Amino acid sequence: MNVLEVQSVTKRFSALLAVDRLSFSIQEGRVFGLLGPNGAGKTTTIRMIMHIIIPDEGKVSVLEKTDPVETTNLIGYLPEERGLYRKMKVGDILFFLCSLKGLSRSDARPRIDSWLERLDLLDWKNKKLEELSKGMQQKLLFIGTVIHDPKLLILDEPFMGLDPVNTQIIKDILLEQKKRGTSIIFSTHLMDNAEKLCDDILLINHGRDVLSGKLSEVKNRFGRKNIIMEFDGDDAFLQKIPGIIRVNHYGRASEIVMDKSADPQQILKAAAKNVAVRKFEIKEPSLNDIFIETMKSRKDKTA
Repeated sequence: MNVLEVQSVTKRFSALLAVDRLSFSIQEGRVFGLLGPNGAGKTTTIRMIMHIIIPDEGKVSVLEKTDPVETTNLIGYLPEERGLYRKMKVGDILFFLCSLKGLSRSDARPRIDSWLERLDLLDWKNKKLEELSKGMQQKLLFIGTVIHDPKLLILDEPFMGLDPVNTQIIKDILLEQKKRGTSIIFSTHLMDNAEKLCDDILLINHGRDVLSGKLSEVKNRFGRKNIIMEFDGDDAFLQKIPGIIRVNHYGRASEIVMDKSADPQQILKAAAKNVAVRKFEIKEPSLNDIFIETMKSRKDKTA
């Protein structure tokens, strides 16, 4: 079942075409990565899903509903920008957000305490927002996003301001939400987090779909693989081997980025003759590799 359907949406701002005939859908219980460089149209797309702005063309539906009055309580939205009242207390902010989603105070109270305890904010319940660190404020915003048990979560850079420990806590919660059948849109330009969380991706640039599908299938379509090699010696010999796109150096290890014509066995044989090899591993391309190569290819075609 598709929780979200975006059908040929277009949005212009004067002469700027921000989103151009974009279409995608999200199934129940899937994490969907809405990816792209800054200014690609990700936030504009999200705002159209949220009915903050109206598309010039096309249609958006959540569980087959298009009326924002009917869809607002089905969605939990974590925007990139913080917009909370700095003088309000943490507990009051959450009661206010719950009321916007139709929860009574009696229904909201146990949810608020449970979420505050889980994210280590219960002792801050009666503190003003301005007393919280940026990371604490981000956790508070996240609670406000999930507290009404939405069918669709839309998260715009959700790990902004979080340390590694709290980042992992939020990731664990998102995976729990997924198991419960919640669909999640994860918008980011940080490919490492997207690769660990997403089932499906849509890479957009200038408001257009440039790469999309199941993450596993996208990697298979991309084709080439990389080599991680740890060694002692000079890797200058790699420059003479055909099919190597570039070499990324990390101290005593190198990542060898190959095109489809490269022969890993040839590289291994050459390495054995020139350096002392301690590790030689062939790995699938990362989402970051795919992102860089796709954007570079698009730039070369328009140059």
